[in-house]
Amino acid sequence: MSISRRSFLGKSALAAGSFYIVPRHVLGKGYQAPSDKLNIAGVGINGKGLSDVNNAFNEGVNNIVALCDVDLTRAKPLFEKYAKAGQYQDWRVMLEKDKSIDAVTISTPDHNHAAIAMAAMQLGKHVYVQKPMSHNIFEARTMTEAARKYQVVSQMGNQGASSPGTQQIVKWIDQGLIGKVHTVNIWTNRPIWPQGIPVPTGQHAKPADIDWDVWLGPASLIDYNPAYHPFKWRGWWNFGTGALGDMGCHLIDGPFRALGLGYPTEVEASIGSVFISGNQPEYIPEGCPPSASIQLKFPASKKNKSAVTMNWTDGGLRGFHPDLIPANDPIGTADNSNGVVMIGTKGVLTHATYGLEPRIYLNNGDKIEMPKQEPNNLKEYGHQAMWAEACKAGFNSKEHKDLSSSFDYAGPLSETVLMGNLAIRSYTLRTPIQGQANRFTYPGRKKLIWDGQNMKITNFEDANQFVKREYRAGWKL
Repeated sequence: MSISRRSFLGKSALAAGSFYIVPRHVLGKGYQAPSDKLNIAGVGINGKGLSDVNNAFNEGVNNIVALCDVDLTRAKPLFEKYAKAGQYQDWRVMLEKDKSIDAVTISTPDHNHAAIAMAAMQLGKHVYVQKPMSHNIFEARTMTEAARKYQVVSQMGNQGASSPGTQQIVKWIDQGLIGKVHTVNIWTNRPIWPQGIPVPTGQHAKPADIDWDVWLGPASLIDYNPAYHPFKWRGWWNFGTGALGDMGCHLIDGPFRALGLGYPTEVEASIGSVFISGNQPEYIPEGCPPSASIQLKFPASKKNKSAVTMNWTDGGLRGFHPDLIPANDPIGTADNSNGVVMIGTKGVLTHATYGLEPRIYLNNGDKIEMPKQEPNNLKEYGHQAMWAEACKAGFNSKEHKDLSSSFDYAGPLSETVLMGNLAIRSYTLRTPIQGQANRFTYPGRKKLIWDGQNMKITNFEDANQFVKREYRAGWKL
């Protein structure tokens, strides 16, 4: 990791990643030793960062000692709530100055996840990183290996992984209720932000309270534009991972976990087009498409013992009702906007986002339902709080092993999600046809064969440029 704040990491000693706990009996019943509390820093503290910090704080079970956000105006709610915490605009300064930090929550745009997490882990600090774990496959693999190397407790922010519904889905699959699963259909109504639009233009004055250089981080240097910050960055490859990156770790998690899937072996994409003028579709390789269809293929796993074809659609497109599910029954969410259907030899299993509302329809006509759950509550199934407790217990603890989305699991899941984006970007690659104006061939519009162990497409070399990114000078991973 090379991040160019001059003395950062160069002067910082590698932290040990463990600390002494004062026994409770020393202080007496009802008292909590200060060392029983985890010292947490938050980076990216508005939007999803609000709940990540608050839930890790866990109503005072832990300490919030430092907060960082490039946008000081959007940071105000948590700056004011945790007024005793150090306040920063540059996370590199925060990590360099505050030696009390034990663990860091990272809830920034996707393109900054890996840089911040790697720096924190190299200092021996535990990390909680929003989904997807990283911006690209190489980063996900690097972060997974780093968590083991530095022996830090890790968790990805796909909170549905800790929900009772997800636990029930795994149990039903383990019981063999729907037999061997061969097909999985997943869909989402995302993007709910602009995608498939021309690259933003125009000159815009940067607000004085935003550090745009730190917001850009490893991404290509461009001028400030309100079309990117604070939310619409998701639709641009320089920063985001599109609809698949936004919802894939939530929706793919159920089947990936329950079926014991690993790296896919094949991927193929098709994307929607946008026509603004004339009869040629817009060519916007910098941006994510308005809709996409992805097919991933997995070999049989120890748990499922059947090859699996996974079909993903976004942009509001979804697969059709399986015959076993009555026409008037919803699939996925109540409005059918997001969901998962697993099709097995004995029946089908469907569930909504975060593993909610799982139901089984068997070949014999029986229906199995889980008692209704509350929607995603404010404490998010204890996903952040359990991570904080595991941090206190340590890397080799049962608490860490029991986490639902440590990097050992979240890494391969994120790589699978990001593999779909590799296929999307390969689909848009084009080569001019010599002597024919505005005519092109598209060599990446085919099935891509993936060597997961070596992170390499074996039948189309140009696709491998999307395994990792080009890093801005001074931010190389």
